[in-house]
Amino acid sequence: MESNSPKVTVVVPTYNERENLPKLVDLLAGIGVENLHVLIVDDNSPDGTGDVADELAASAPIPVDVLHRTEKDGLGRAYVAGILRALDRGADVVVQMDADLSHPASVIPRMVETLATTDAAVVIGSRYVPGGAVAGEWGWHRKALSAWANFYVNAILRLRVKDATAGFKAWHAATLRKIDVASIRSNGYAFQVEMNHRTVKNGMRIVEVPIKFEERAEGASKMSLAVQLESALMPWKLLFGRRLG
Repeated sequence: MESNSPKVTVVVPTYNERENLPKLVDLLAGIGVENLHVLIVDDNSPDGTGDVADELAASAPIPVDVLHRTEKDGLGRAYVAGILRALDRGADVVVQMDADLSHPASVIPRMVETLATTDAAVVIGSRYVPGGAVAGEWGWHRKALSAWANFYVNAILRLRVKDATAGFKAWHAATLRKIDVASIRSNGYAFQVEMNHRTVKNGMRIVEVPIKFEERAEGASKMSLAVQLESALMPWKLLFGRRLG
């Protein structure tokens, strides 16, 4: 039966997340958002995450689709592929979400509601607005690095966003089309920053709602030195029209 509610597609990139993925889909099934769909974008995980995703597509209580990619070429590429698939399949709202349970699924209804009732072009689940928090397990150095990254990005690009590197976002489909997400080439945190920059440059509004960010539940973090370097360079590339690098 077709729903009259907007189609909300949660795009979840995965690489070696077989332990977390079933838990995440269960959480999403329980948040009470009508017409909610999940799109898992698996980068050929050697631990069999892709097979787990296919099992969920067959048995989950909410619609689950799986996009299998044959190479692991970064979070940004996985998100672009997933977002384009979601738009092609009629999503009205696209949610970006990590598979590692660090983003609280319970906040998605508020993010979607904020999109529906304000002039927000995108809603960010933010660690750094009042009511938000980072994981208690984070050491001081990690908290300092995260805070510095946000200060650094905002100082250069004037985004006026407290959590400029956040990866938990709800987008209007129209926003994603307007910022031409297909042409974005950056990866990692730089991908999140570039999407925000394009939104602001197009005169559209970013709204932040507070979240408590949790430490990943299972598995290893995927933050590499190359991703960190790209993230440091990206604001300057955006500011100077990509003449750098």
